Amino acid sequence: MEVLSLLIPISIGLGAIGLAAFFWTMKSQQYDDPEGDAARILRDDYDDHPAE
Repeated sequence: MEVLSLLIPISIGLGAIGLAAFFWTMKSQQYDDPEGDAARILRDDYDDHPAE
């Protein structure tokens, strides 16, 4: 039972770090264009073949 006094604060701290990282990504607008990547893969402008 003594180990719980150590593990509970550690787990709460790790959860708080994860939540802070999530809010930081929301604030830096990393989730603004979720459809852009899906449409970008279908374009021919970014073809991997070498130019002739």
